[in-house]
Amino acid sequence: MTDQTEDTIRKFALQNAVFFKGKANPKAVVGKILGSCPELRSKAAEITPLINQIVEEVNGMGLDAQTKALQEMDASLLVKEKKERKYELPDLQNVNGKVVMRIAPGPSGPLHIGHTRVSILNDEYVKRYGGDLILRFEDTNPEKIDPDAYDMIPEDLEWLGVRCTKQFIQSERFELYYDYTRKLVQQGNAYVCTCNGDHWRELKEKKTACPCRDLPVETQMERLDGFFEGKYADGEAVVVVKTDICHPNPAVRDFVALRLVSHPHPRTGDKYIAYPMMNLSVAIDDHEMGMTHVIRGKDHLNNTFRQEYVFDYFGWKKPEYYHYGLVNIPDTVLKTSIIKQNIADGQYSGWDDVRTGTVRAMKRRGIKPEAIRRYWVESGIKPVDIQFSWDNLFGMNRDVIDDISNRYFFVKDPVRYDIDGVDRIVGSAPLHPDHPERGSRKYELEFPRTIYISGEDSSLFADAKKIRLKDLCNIEYALPAKYLGDDVSILKTGVRAVQWVGKESVDACILMPDGTVSKGLIENAVLSEKNDMVQLERIGFARIEKKSDKGVSLVFAHR
Repeated sequence: MTDQTEDTIRKFALQNAVFFKGKANPKAVVGKILGSCPELRSKAAEITPLINQIVEEVNGMGLDAQTKALQEMDASLLVKEKKERKYELPDLQNVNGKVVMRIAPGPSGPLHIGHTRVSILNDEYVKRYGGDLILRFEDTNPEKIDPDAYDMIPEDLEWLGVRCTKQFIQSERFELYYDYTRKLVQQGNAYVCTCNGDHWRELKEKKTACPCRDLPVETQMERLDGFFEGKYADGEAVVVVKTDICHPNPAVRDFVALRLVSHPHPRTGDKYIAYPMMNLSVAIDDHEMGMTHVIRGKDHLNNTFRQEYVFDYFGWKKPEYYHYGLVNIPDTVLKTSIIKQNIADGQYSGWDDVRTGTVRAMKRRGIKPEAIRRYWVESGIKPVDIQFSWDNLFGMNRDVIDDISNRYFFVKDPVRYDIDGVDRIVGSAPLHPDHPERGSRKYELEFPRTIYISGEDSSLFADAKKIRLKDLCNIEYALPAKYLGDDVSILKTGVRAVQWVGKESVDACILMPDGTVSKGLIENAVLSEKNDMVQLERIGFARIEKKSDKGVSLVFAHR
């Protein structure tokens, strides 16, 4: 076997080991070599034992030595070839030129991870076909409005990369809803009901009309005038749109279109007392705004059936409706009322508290909008219910940030050791193993050759008596510790490699997803880091939130 063949085997063995945490797979190496070197296929039986031998040698080197050796042989092999699978949403039906679609949040707070689904899906389609993406604030429930949400929601959408071309606020459109309500009553397609609400619902369940339903139009119009003029108190009257009182789905039978609310609105104050319900205002707005396609969860399916009655009564063309399956997002606080109360109580730091699932919390943790977009595009618009997977989102985010995240050591609960038996210790570690052009973190320890390891690793050191300081040297347990050279083959004997920092390190704290804080020391090289995302080796990815000569504050993203 030629030296060239052995070099080829060694290169691919090193590459496989570097890509898989220091352990090359012989079968994978065989496949890579036979695929890349067709001339060797006829000699597969002959070279396989040699491949196994070289892989065994490579696996005994340790990841640091493997990376260094591969860089010397062929640095280009340090760059992973990424095979990206392309996911696309299905085409929309009945597209005639450009589309008009909408995002319609209730302004009770900023967006959370669940809201991003409909936002991204609509944005994807408008970008594909051209047209308008409308942001419509559905703020007809004055008791559940946070005035700051009118600003927070557009900010969240901008960060997500969702571009809205027009914006409407429903509380500014009440007169329009009133005009259409009058028309519905005049047509005989709506009525003012003064029945007890529970009794009205009981009658609906029995497919029976309430006494108010068939009153003459003149009487209904008189009631409607009184409704707008404040002759009824909250709960004494509602305006109802007629449907099929015998419809097989009880939820579709007659639905409330307007209710009375004495609670002041954050934007309009006490100007209005008659508040439109969602199915009235949404149907009117979807028509008035020229909606061509509507995407929403299948929990709105009954609302679609109700709204179609309004479209039919006025002879309007209906949008194409799509209803995707429900999504269960586990282990996450999403409800704005709970978050708001915890902020008020001082339990949460704000809307970006990492214990919540808000878009602002995702941004703070370093979850990139590209990853969130990919997640929902791959989930698609199928009606099947799904379980949200944080692990999958983190994996997609890892694909985005791994290449840009330089590596650093962080030591939690640091314990100091001085090293004896050598005058000077020199070492280095790449800022990123796949990008040697970015340079390295250089280490130079002189008297008293001080290093810090974590409290957990210190206990390990005391028990095992020997450890390897990653990318530096080997030491034996003593006070001071004893220098044992820099032979990485010590790892083959079961000695563990641990993170460490020198005396030039700076204080660091990491805010964890559960709200706890890990404190320790981090390499001072991080102070020169220009990117906000880093990987703390053997800990995970984190976002730099603040840094100064005195220390660094980070927010943990994921492993």
